[in-house]
Amino acid sequence: MIVRALVIALVALVLDQATKWYVMYHVMVPPREIIVTGFFNLVLTFNKGISFGLFSGNADWQPYILSAIAAVISVVLLFWLKSQPTKINGIAVGLIVGGAIGNVIDRLRIGAVVDFLDFHLASYHWPAFNIADAAIFCGVALILFDGLNISLRERKKAKSEEGDR
Repeated sequence: MIVRALVIALVALVLDQATKWYVMYHVMVPPREIIVTGFFNLVLTFNKGISFGLFSGNADWQPYILSAIAAVISVVLLFWLKSQPTKINGIAVGLIVGGAIGNVIDRLRIGAVVDFLDFHLASYHWPAFNIADAAIFCGVALILFDGLNISLRERKKAKSEEGDR
């Protein structure tokens, strides 16, 4: 399961870095807003903080601290994965680790995470994000889904055993 997670992490990382490179050096030259649909734009933003721009101070040490936290979480998830019985957790951890490393590379390379996907409804914009953020979100959602699924199966099994008595 670890190998599967690492392969998925590598795919997520490569997709993330390739799309950021392409957007930064080809699509957004010069930087601008590209209206794609009535609810989706391409923009170029640099997030110095974490999700939704939280903790986006200008301290010189901040990219290193946030990168260290992401690295520690990635290692902990890989160790946690060893004890997990379901294949879906391998996929989930791979997505989370690949996304986290993609954002770490940005922080260490340019001091901020490159975001470019901008979804909105009228004038209400979701914070811009990138492929790494989407991978992390999907990975967390898969872990939650799997945990809920396991819990529901255990409840169903317990009810069935109660009925057998």
